[in-house]
Amino acid sequence: MHELPVTMSILSIVLEQAKTVQASRIKSISLKIGELSGVVPEYVETQFEFLSKDTIAAGAALVFNQPPARLRCRVCASVFSPNGQNWVCPNCHDRNIEIVSGRECFVESMEIE
Repeated sequence: MHELPVTMSILSIVLEQAKTVQASRIKSISLKIGELSGVVPEYVETQFEFLSKDTIAAGAALVFNQPPARLRCRVCASVFSPNGQNWVCPNCHDRNIEIVSGRECFVESMEIE
């Protein structure tokens, strides 16, 4: 369950930033969690609720932006979404691909008071 350290990091980041601007409350946090990140948003929400208790982030809404997996063929430069576990370029059928998006995992922004 790797969501615990991820959630702890999220909380640490937002509390540090809120302290820097002397915020009294964190109302919402926008997170970019890509499809290939391996992070389950529902687990993050549950753990965040528990970890943020007794902090200025308690009760903050978590808003998830979940970019889909996008791949680029290194042979023909086609950009495409993978079809299940079949990561083959639909244009030239080569397997020499790179991940363009979908592995993101970071705090995009937060709303504070």
